[in-house]
Parts: sequence; C-alpha cells; structure tokens
Amino acid sequence: MFKNKFLSFLIFGFVTFSASFIGSIATITSKEPWYSSLNKSGLNPPDWVFAPVWTTLYLFMTIAIWSAWHKNYKDLNIIYIYLMHLFFNTTWSIVFFVFHNIFAALINLIIIIVFIIILMIKYKKISNLSFILMIPYLLWCIYALTLNTSLYILN
Repeated sequence: MFKNKFLSFLIFGFVTFSASFIGSIATITSKEPWYSSLNKSGLNPPDWVFAPVWTTLYLFMTIAIWSAWHKNYKDLNIIYIYLMHLFFNTTWSIVFFVFHNIFAALINLIIIIVFIIILMIKYKKISNLSFILMIPYLLWCIYALTLNTSLYILN
C-alpha cells in the first residue's frame, strides 16, 4: 500500500508539474517585450512573486488530488475533472503570453475557477485536507482574474 501511495503521489506530481512546466515555457519564451508594454494596475505584484506562489500552489494541487484519490479510489470522475482543470490551467499561459489574447485568457481563467470550485465541492465530500489545500489556489485565481480583468480594461 505504501508503494502504491508513493507511486501515485509521484504520478500526480509529474502530471501536475508537467502542466506547470509547459505554462512556464510558454511564459518565458513569449512574455517579453509584449508584457512589459502593457498598462498594468497598481495591484500587479512584482514578477518574482509568481514562481514561488505557483510552485506552492502546484504542490498543494498535487497533494489535494492525491489525498482525495486515496480516500476514494473508485471515483475516476474526479481524476477526469482534475485533468481537464489542468488543461485549462496550462492553456492560460499559452493564450495569454503566446497569443497575447487577454480576453480569451480572461474566459480561460473563469473556466479554471469553475473547475476549482467543482473540485473543491467533490473534495469536501472525500477529504477535508484536499478541500483546504485548494483554498489558496482559488483565492489566487480570483486575484489573477482581477489582474487579468484590469489588463483587459487598461489595454
């Protein structure tokens, strides 16, 4: 059982951080000079804040799905929802930084938030830890929605 838990944690971590890696590559390769030229609100944090925050959130997401999975192996639906959520999480960076489409990124972010809420509802029934670990992610995405909206309005 321990090996299964360890292996499943590694698999969930690999999948989750692969999404992070793809998003990071899209950001790094396409961010500048476009992003620097945008009008930003005073709510924007310095760029260095994003990497540690997102790394922490991806770790929390990994633990959350792993904990929920080990408390309810039979619910493959939760895995599908998690993977769809990761797809939209990954594509936000591509839509925003590669395609420079602020409005589509805004819609993408709303979809991500809906998926987070769905996951949280499912997690609450299965694992309180999973539910709690998603709260910072939800709050950060709501903050990101505010930033994305302000970028859309200002540009």
